[in-house]
Amino acid sequence: MKKALLVVSFGTSYHDTCEKNIVACERELAASCPDRTLFRAFTSGMIIRKLKRRDNLHIDTPLQALQKLADLGYQDVAIQSLHIINGDEYEKIVREVQTLRHLFKRMVIGAPLLSSHDDYMLLMQALARQMPVLTEGEKVVFMGHGASHHAFAAYACLDHMMAAHRFPARVGAVESYPEVDVLIDSLRREGISAVHLMPLMLVAGDHAINDMASDDEDSWKTQFERVGIAATPWLQGLGENPAIRAMFVAHLHQALSQSLEVAA
Repeated sequence: MKKALLVVSFGTSYHDTCEKNIVACERELAASCPDRTLFRAFTSGMIIRKLKRRDNLHIDTPLQALQKLADLGYQDVAIQSLHIINGDEYEKIVREVQTLRHLFKRMVIGAPLLSSHDDYMLLMQALARQMPVLTEGEKVVFMGHGASHHAFAAYACLDHMMAAHRFPARVGAVESYPEVDVLIDSLRREGISAVHLMPLMLVAGDHAINDMASDDEDSWKTQFERVGIAATPWLQGLGENPAIRAMFVAHLHQALSQSLEVAA
């Protein structure tokens, strides 16, 4: 039976960032499943259209990829999401792939990065490996994407757990809670004089470059500096972190082993 591995991410239009993050994750996931052929899909229609228009590069949506796999005779498909939370993008993948479930003898889906209590603990350990050495009065601030979906609470949960474990970092979100002004007010009252800004996103794309690290009036860097807190941006996506790549590999194999247990 032909076996496939479909790795699904939001996507990026930055080729170097794609290589460092998405390709790095795909490579390790594929190496962990040597009996499967690797395929890629993006969930962002905007990025897919941009790559086609700018570079004449075609990237499949999850539905297109699955239809292609069925046409090629693949009957056992493992799908791994590279999304951070169980939000709209991940739920969209689940809904869409179920419409083509009947085309395959076996299909499993690996969960996003933050899907269990253990994931939060493992993520903090992974993030510690990429954080700079901090001096007194310094902290790291991670920028998450945020969501209108109720899963946005994952960012506040991670922020709370960092505080509970005295982890020297905070978490905010671009599009939901915790907002950056909440973090700024809290860190000022704590006496923090300098922060290191890092993306809590798979890739360091537009949000990291523009909303976090730029000199724009409303960027996180500028907002921190405006109140006298020095801000140093780091443009490193989570996909560059080996420990985080290992978490995605673990999620894939958890899904594969659970499906075998059900079959048994």
